[in-house]
Amino acid sequence: MNYVLIPGAWHGAWVWQPVARRLREAGHRALPLTMPGVDGDPSGVTLADAVAFTADTITRLGLRDVVLVAHSWGGYPATGAALRVPDRVAEVVYVSAVVPRAGVSQADELAPEMGAFVRGMIQSGGTVPIDLGSVQSVLLPGEPEPVQRLVAELLVPHPGAYFLDSLDEAVLPVPARYVLAEDDIALARPGAEFAARLGVEPILVPGGHETLITHPDEVAAAILKTAG
Repeated sequence: MNYVLIPGAWHGAWVWQPVARRLREAGHRALPLTMPGVDGDPSGVTLADAVAFTADTITRLGLRDVVLVAHSWGGYPATGAALRVPDRVAEVVYVSAVVPRAGVSQADELAPEMGAFVRGMIQSGGTVPIDLGSVQSVLLPGEPEPVQRLVAELLVPHPGAYFLDSLDEAVLPVPARYVLAEDDIALARPGAEFAARLGVEPILVPGGHETLITHPDEVAAAILKTAG
Protein backbone atom coordinates (compact mmCIF):
# COMPACT_ATOMS: atom_id res chain seq x y z
CA MET A 1 0.00 0.00 0.00
CA ASN A 2 0.97 3.62 -0.45
CA TYR A 3 0.50 5.66 2.72
CA VAL A 4 0.33 9.43 2.27
CA LEU A 5 0.62 11.07 5.67
CA ILE A 6 -0.79 14.55 6.30
CA PRO A 7 0.16 16.52 9.42
CA GLY A 8 -2.03 18.74 11.52
CA ALA A 9 -1.77 22.43 12.28
CA TRP A 10 1.72 23.79 13.10
CA HIS A 11 3.38 20.52 12.08
CA GLY A 12 5.36 19.45 9.06
CA ALA A 13 6.20 16.06 7.58
CA TRP A 14 8.65 15.50 10.45
CA VAL A 15 5.86 14.60 12.88
CA TRP A 16 5.01 11.50 10.81
CA GLN A 17 8.57 10.21 10.44
CA PRO A 18 8.50 7.74 13.39
CA VAL A 19 5.24 6.20 12.11
CA ALA A 20 6.42 6.30 8.49
CA ARG A 21 9.52 4.32 9.40
CA ARG A 22 7.40 1.58 10.92
CA LEU A 23 5.09 1.47 7.90
CA ARG A 24 8.12 1.08 5.64
CA GLU A 25 9.51 -1.68 7.84
CA ALA A 26 6.18 -3.46 7.30
CA GLY A 27 6.81 -3.37 3.55
CA HIS A 28 4.78 -0.33 2.52
CA ARG A 29 5.56 3.01 0.94
CA ALA A 30 5.08 5.93 3.31
CA LEU A 31 5.16 9.54 2.15
CA PRO A 32 4.82 12.27 4.82
CA LEU A 33 3.86 15.67 3.41
CA THR A 34 4.31 19.25 4.55
CA MET A 35 1.46 21.47 3.43
CA PRO A 36 2.07 24.66 1.38
CA GLY A 37 2.81 27.74 3.44
CA VAL A 38 3.87 25.79 6.51
CA ASP A 39 7.56 25.67 5.59
CA GLY A 40 7.52 28.99 3.75
CA ASP A 41 5.49 32.15 3.21
CA PRO A 42 1.97 31.53 4.60
CA SER A 43 0.40 34.59 3.00
CA GLY A 44 -2.18 33.90 0.33
CA VAL A 45 -2.27 30.16 1.00
CA THR A 46 -5.76 28.62 1.08
CA LEU A 47 -7.25 25.28 2.01
CA ALA A 48 -7.80 24.66 -1.71
CA ASP A 49 -4.02 24.87 -2.13
CA ALA A 50 -3.47 22.16 0.49
CA VAL A 51 -6.09 19.93 -1.14
CA ALA A 52 -4.59 20.47 -4.59
CA PHE A 53 -1.05 19.86 -3.32
CA THR A 54 -2.05 16.55 -1.76
CA ALA A 55 -4.05 15.34 -4.76
CA ASP A 56 -1.44 16.54 -7.26
CA THR A 57 1.34 14.77 -5.36
CA ILE A 58 -0.58 11.49 -5.57
CA THR A 59 -1.21 11.98 -9.28
CA ARG A 60 2.31 13.19 -10.12
CA LEU A 61 3.87 10.15 -8.46
CA GLY A 62 1.40 7.82 -10.14
CA LEU A 63 0.26 6.40 -6.81
CA ARG A 64 -2.68 4.04 -6.55
CA ASP A 65 -4.11 2.06 -3.64
CA VAL A 66 -3.38 5.13 -1.51
CA VAL A 67 -4.28 5.26 2.16
CA LEU A 68 -4.55 8.90 3.16
CA VAL A 69 -3.68 9.24 6.83
CA ALA A 70 -4.53 12.54 8.52
CA HIS A 71 -3.69 13.99 11.90
CA SER A 72 -5.71 16.78 13.54
CA TRP A 73 -6.43 19.63 11.07
CA GLY A 74 -5.03 17.36 8.35
CA GLY A 75 -8.48 15.83 8.07
CA TYR A 76 -9.40 18.77 5.83
CA PRO A 77 -6.86 18.29 3.03
CA ALA A 78 -7.14 14.50 3.32
CA THR A 79 -10.90 14.61 2.81
CA GLY A 80 -10.59 17.10 -0.02
CA ALA A 81 -7.91 15.05 -1.78
CA ALA A 82 -9.97 11.85 -1.49
CA LEU A 83 -12.81 13.68 -3.19
CA ARG A 84 -10.43 15.00 -5.87
CA VAL A 85 -8.81 11.65 -6.83
CA PRO A 86 -11.15 8.91 -5.54
CA ASP A 87 -9.92 6.44 -8.16
CA ARG A 88 -6.47 6.50 -6.56
CA VAL A 89 -7.52 6.44 -2.88
CA ALA A 90 -8.41 3.17 -1.16
CA GLU A 91 -9.12 4.54 2.30
CA VAL A 92 -8.84 7.54 4.59
CA VAL A 93 -7.60 7.03 8.15
CA TYR A 94 -8.16 9.88 10.59
CA VAL A 95 -5.76 9.83 13.55
CA SER A 96 -7.10 12.11 16.29
CA ALA A 97 -8.24 14.28 13.41
CA VAL A 98 -11.12 16.50 12.44
CA VAL A 99 -13.66 14.81 10.19
CA PRO A 100 -14.88 17.82 8.22
CA ARG A 101 -18.44 18.79 7.44
CA ALA A 102 -19.29 20.68 4.27
CA GLY A 103 -19.17 24.44 4.81
CA VAL A 104 -17.72 24.14 8.34
CA SER A 105 -14.18 25.38 8.96
CA GLN A 106 -11.69 24.40 11.63
CA ALA A 107 -12.45 27.69 13.39
CA ASP A 108 -16.16 26.85 13.30
CA GLU A 109 -15.49 23.52 15.01
CA LEU A 110 -13.93 25.25 18.01
CA ALA A 111 -15.83 26.44 21.04
CA PRO A 112 -17.19 29.96 20.36
CA GLU A 113 -14.69 31.70 22.64
CA MET A 114 -11.73 29.86 21.16
CA GLY A 115 -13.02 30.35 17.63
CA ALA A 116 -13.24 34.11 18.23
CA PHE A 117 -9.73 34.11 19.70
CA VAL A 118 -8.33 32.29 16.67
CA ARG A 119 -10.09 34.62 14.24
CA GLY A 120 -8.65 37.59 16.13
CA MET A 121 -5.12 36.23 15.79
CA ILE A 122 -5.62 35.68 12.07
CA GLN A 123 -7.03 39.17 11.60
CA SER A 124 -4.06 40.73 13.35
CA GLY A 125 -1.23 38.56 12.05
CA GLY A 126 -2.50 36.32 9.28
CA THR A 127 -1.50 33.10 11.03
CA VAL A 128 -2.33 31.03 14.10
CA PRO A 129 0.79 30.71 16.27
CA ILE A 130 1.29 28.32 19.16
CA ASP A 131 3.42 28.77 22.27
CA LEU A 132 5.28 26.54 24.70
CA GLY A 133 2.52 26.82 27.31
CA SER A 134 -0.04 25.36 24.90
CA VAL A 135 2.32 22.55 23.96
CA GLN A 136 2.86 21.72 27.62
CA SER A 137 -0.78 21.95 28.70
CA VAL A 138 -2.65 20.70 25.62
CA LEU A 139 -0.49 18.88 23.09
CA LEU A 140 2.02 17.08 25.33
CA PRO A 141 0.80 17.26 28.95
CA GLY A 142 2.75 15.08 31.31
CA GLU A 143 5.64 14.47 28.92
CA PRO A 144 9.24 15.32 29.88
CA GLU A 145 9.98 19.03 29.61
CA PRO A 146 12.87 18.56 27.13
CA VAL A 147 10.45 16.78 24.77
CA GLN A 148 7.86 19.53 25.17
CA ARG A 149 10.44 22.22 24.46
CA LEU A 150 11.83 20.43 21.42
CA VAL A 151 8.39 20.01 19.87
CA ALA A 152 7.54 23.65 20.62
CA GLU A 153 10.66 24.74 18.75
CA LEU A 154 9.68 22.60 15.75
CA LEU A 155 6.16 23.98 15.46
CA VAL A 156 5.49 26.94 13.17
CA PRO A 157 2.56 29.37 12.82
CA HIS A 158 -0.26 27.88 10.77
CA PRO A 159 -1.64 29.77 7.74
CA GLY A 160 -4.81 31.56 8.81
CA ALA A 161 -6.90 30.50 5.82
CA TYR A 162 -6.36 26.87 6.79
CA PHE A 163 -8.48 27.59 9.86
CA LEU A 164 -11.03 29.77 8.10
CA ASP A 165 -11.68 27.88 4.86
CA SER A 166 -14.04 24.93 4.54
CA LEU A 167 -14.78 22.18 2.03
CA ASP A 168 -17.73 22.52 -0.32
CA GLU A 169 -18.27 18.77 -0.10
CA ALA A 170 -17.24 16.37 2.63
CA VAL A 171 -18.99 13.03 2.03
CA LEU A 172 -16.20 10.58 1.33
CA PRO A 173 -16.40 8.36 -1.75
CA VAL A 174 -14.07 5.79 -0.12
CA PRO A 175 -14.01 3.82 3.15
CA ALA A 176 -12.73 5.54 6.27
CA ARG A 177 -11.59 4.63 9.77
CA TYR A 178 -10.89 6.62 12.92
CA VAL A 179 -7.93 6.14 15.28
CA LEU A 180 -8.19 8.07 18.53
CA ALA A 181 -5.53 8.82 21.12
CA GLU A 182 -7.32 7.94 24.32
CA ASP A 183 -5.92 10.86 26.34
CA ASP A 184 -6.28 13.51 23.62
CA ILE A 185 -7.54 16.83 25.02
CA ALA A 186 -6.58 18.99 22.03
CA LEU A 187 -9.35 18.12 19.58
CA ALA A 188 -11.99 20.73 18.88
CA ARG A 189 -14.67 18.15 19.64
CA PRO A 190 -14.58 14.69 21.25
CA GLY A 191 -12.93 12.13 18.99
CA ALA A 192 -15.93 9.84 19.34
CA GLU A 193 -18.06 12.58 17.79
CA PHE A 194 -15.76 12.82 14.79
CA ALA A 195 -15.76 9.02 14.44
CA ALA A 196 -19.56 9.04 14.54
CA ARG A 197 -19.56 11.32 11.49
CA LEU A 198 -18.01 8.38 9.65
CA GLY A 199 -20.40 5.88 11.20
CA VAL A 200 -17.56 3.99 12.89
CA GLU A 201 -16.26 3.28 16.37
CA PRO A 202 -12.82 4.75 17.10
CA ILE A 203 -9.81 2.49 17.42
CA LEU A 204 -8.06 3.58 20.60
CA VAL A 205 -4.31 4.06 20.92
CA PRO A 206 -2.42 5.30 23.98
CA GLY A 207 -1.21 8.85 24.47
CA GLY A 208 -2.41 12.35 23.82
CA HIS A 209 -2.60 14.52 20.72
CA GLU A 210 1.06 13.97 19.83
CA THR A 211 0.73 10.19 19.95
CA LEU A 212 2.46 10.07 16.56
CA ILE A 213 5.63 10.99 18.44
CA THR A 214 5.07 9.37 21.82
CA HIS A 215 3.52 6.06 20.68
CA PRO A 216 4.51 5.43 17.04
CA ASP A 217 4.43 1.63 17.41
CA GLU A 218 0.78 1.61 18.43
CA VAL A 219 -0.23 4.24 15.87
CA ALA A 220 1.46 2.37 13.03
CA ALA A 221 -0.14 -0.89 14.13
CA ALA A 222 -3.57 0.74 14.21
CA ILE A 223 -3.10 2.23 10.74
CA LEU A 224 -2.00 -1.13 9.34
CA LYS A 225 -4.93 -2.85 11.03
CA THR A 226 -7.44 -0.50 9.47
CA ALA A 227 -6.02 -1.25 6.03
CA GLY A 228 -7.13 -4.84 6.49
